[in-house]
Amino acid sequence: MNGKGSAVSKFFSSTPGRIGSAGVLLLALPAVFAPFLANGRPLFCSGGGEWSMPFLCHFFAPDSAEIFVEKCFNYLALAVPLALIAAAALRRRPRFRRWLLSALALLAALPFFLVSPRMDKVDYRARAARQRGITVFAPIPYGPFEPAGTPYAPPDRRHWLGCDEVGRDVASRLIYGARTSLAVGIFSTALALAIGAAVGIAAGYWRGAFDLAVMRLVEVLMCFPTFLLLLILMSSLGDRDFGQSIPVVIAVLGLTGWIGIAFLVRGETLKQCALPYIQSCEVSGISTRRIMFRHLLPNISPVLLTGGVFGIAGAIMAENGLSFLGFGVQPPGASWGDLLRQAFANPLDYWHLTLFPGAAIFLAVISFNFVGDGIGRAISPK
Repeated sequence: MNGKGSAVSKFFSSTPGRIGSAGVLLLALPAVFAPFLANGRPLFCSGGGEWSMPFLCHFFAPDSAEIFVEKCFNYLALAVPLALIAAAALRRRPRFRRWLLSALALLAALPFFLVSPRMDKVDYRARAARQRGITVFAPIPYGPFEPAGTPYAPPDRRHWLGCDEVGRDVASRLIYGARTSLAVGIFSTALALAIGAAVGIAAGYWRGAFDLAVMRLVEVLMCFPTFLLLLILMSSLGDRDFGQSIPVVIAVLGLTGWIGIAFLVRGETLKQCALPYIQSCEVSGISTRRIMFRHLLPNISPVLLTGGVFGIAGAIMAENGLSFLGFGVQPPGASWGDLLRQAFANPLDYWHLTLFPGAAIFLAVISFNFVGDGIGRAISPK
């Protein structure tokens, strides 16, 4: 516990750790609470003695092609505040708090399975202008798929960051594009870490002919340019109708991003296997599975953690690069790379489609790189 506390304090005492954490929070908070920040449906409206929350049904059953990602982030927007309130209220009763948090996590997930999608074509802004009563919209009263302005309109009072090629609000699509980038970065990196850790530990522990065969296969895969391989895979999969493009991007990036991780894990495993505690485990008759998962894996976790954070930054860059070329997240899904692609014809006139998505990508990549640098300094033996 002291070691963990010391590492955490070192991380937050370092300048890269603080800057990176602030940048990640600046991206994650709007992404999680996107429906409360940018939504074309009122959060609350009343009139004629009745009141309603039109956005609530679509909060639990989003009318989006990328429904998996939308539900995941909406679940976090509901579960995280409930968990924080419960943890603060029961901080002196840890055992009961654990049970309550588990129950709240399950209860928060139920509406996402019980509520069915519903078509809603009501123009709430026009209705609010006609009717008397109270109507509370989100700060950005436009959804990410809603043509609500003039195509390529520059920033003004209605659309703070302008409009894209079909008149959708850029600020709204930037916020929902953060969901896309974070989902692709985190899930694809988790998949790559799982594969790379399994391959690296197995090769480093068993060594011999198995290590030789696996490492030669990894070296062959490393000969292929990664981004070119991504383009080939995405173009071949683009002819198939998967319904949701983000899970496909996650799978492709995860299945191609484990190679470098496998090399790192193999080297660290060889180093750990040379230490006396592994030899003691083998002499004691401890099973291979237990040695790998209970002894080796925790001791190589710092390498996985650091590599994983840098991997998230790389996955975000790859996703936006694929979307810029038209092979990543497919329309009408929100992606920063797709916004940049729309400005390609005339980047000076459509400067708002160049500046704001580019700044978002820069912030995301540099923030995760700073976090990785901070973690590396915190766990360094020096």
